[in-house]
Amino acid sequence: MLEKVDLSKKLEKEEYKKRKEELETSLSGLQRKLREKKVPVMIVFEGLGSAGKGEVINKLILPLDPRGFEVFTTGKETQEEEMHPFLWRFWTKTPERGRIAIYDRSWYRKVLLDRYDGLTPQKEMEASYEEINSFEKMLADDGMLIIKFFLYISKKEQKKRIRELLGNRETKWRVSKGDLDRNRHYEEFLRLHDMMLQKTDTSYAPWTIVEAEQKKYAVIKVMSIVEKCFQDKLTEIENAPALVKDGKFSEGTYVTSTLKNVDLSKALSRREYEEKLELLQKKLSRLHNELYTKRIPVILAFEGWDAGGKGGAIKRLTGALDPRGYTVNPTAAPNDIEKVHHYLWRFWTKVPKDGHVAVFDRTWYGRVMVERIEGFCASRDWERAYKEMNDMEKQFSNHGAVVLKFWMQIDKEEQERRFTERQNTPDKTWKITDEDWRNREKWDLYEQAVDEMLIRTSTTYAPWVIVEGNNKYYARIKVLETVIDAIEKRLGKKSV
Repeated sequence: MLEKVDLSKKLEKEEYKKRKEELETSLSGLQRKLREKKVPVMIVFEGLGSAGKGEVINKLILPLDPRGFEVFTTGKETQEEEMHPFLWRFWTKTPERGRIAIYDRSWYRKVLLDRYDGLTPQKEMEASYEEINSFEKMLADDGMLIIKFFLYISKKEQKKRIRELLGNRETKWRVSKGDLDRNRHYEEFLRLHDMMLQKTDTSYAPWTIVEAEQKKYAVIKVMSIVEKCFQDKLTEIENAPALVKDGKFSEGTYVTSTLKNVDLSKALSRREYEEKLELLQKKLSRLHNELYTKRIPVILAFEGWDAGGKGGAIKRLTGALDPRGYTVNPTAAPNDIEKVHHYLWRFWTKVPKDGHVAVFDRTWYGRVMVERIEGFCASRDWERAYKEMNDMEKQFSNHGAVVLKFWMQIDKEEQERRFTERQNTPDKTWKITDEDWRNREKWDLYEQAVDEMLIRTSTTYAPWVIVEGNNKYYARIKVLETVIDAIEKRLGKKSV
């Protein structure tokens, strides 16, 4: 693909100056309109070494309000970044609605520079491309404008620019041994870029190839494309149909049910519970040490009915763990900062580093339960969320994490008994609210939503475990046993 690009394109000085002034005025006004419409923007710059990314970025941001954008330079992963899934460092740098993030190199480093340098194994390549496309699609579907540029120069021009940099005492530091090596192996490195462009050029995040032999032409082409993308996005928003907020539940005989088949009679006596609890907590404590030593992260997600026993199960679980090696993340309604990001952003910021355990007391699945039923998000948002959450969990698993999801199941009568007990016990009244009682009126709707969630998002890499919770003792032990079993399998102590 790239070898067919015409690199001879140029602009005369007067035309460049005139066009640049026009674009600067236009971009400044468009940035204000995008901020008013709360549109987040990501502008990605990739390209060959010495192609002029830095200079083009400087010219692009000159007319923009500096309070409304941030520029990120992507180098090799830090030690902290290496201990998280590869897209973690980019999820945490996605812009809030109304702001612009500009990336001087980006997530594509993994399939370009890191691949060329042997840091990304060949066996990880396809998964990396899938993760990148999934990442961009999630953001684009949520309203993110993604603009991607690839700056292209010839081998001869690259060599000339490298020599100029090396010949100047003030700029020679910018040339690395890697730059020299990639120029010597220009054709091989170009093939990696060709493959990357082909695998990640999508309708929602297309690539623009910038002929960068002449810097003036490159600057004007980038600014012109950004202007057009800004204008097109604003037009799209103006013409967008009204959002539909509908839970869309099926009715009748053909509704698939999982929860109705759960045997809630399962129970343990207090004596059985205490004996098992002590043994299991000691075992889990030993396993936690091994997880840390072998740098294996664990993600445990808890969902369930109000008063379903999540808190009690989490307390017995964490009671066996070193407090320096785990975090419990309670999930409430998103705050003002979280609302201006993609709904998964707040969970990515809490992904545990290698060797640590993250427990989520309620999770990203609120999107397809409470947000769906209460109309807090549009139908198109919760409908695509199943795949988005599966993709996110697959990325956790690809990184080596143990991912388990628990649904704490009780029946309606047991819930009412627990609600009443909480209401009548002074030390527990804080656990019960008027909203909890109101939610009982929608029990059947929530049950259908949960059934669909369990069926569509229980995977081999992140399975749902339904915990029979009418008997708290049984539920807590089942959670502990399931976590221990999964960790032992991951450590190779049990056959899968």
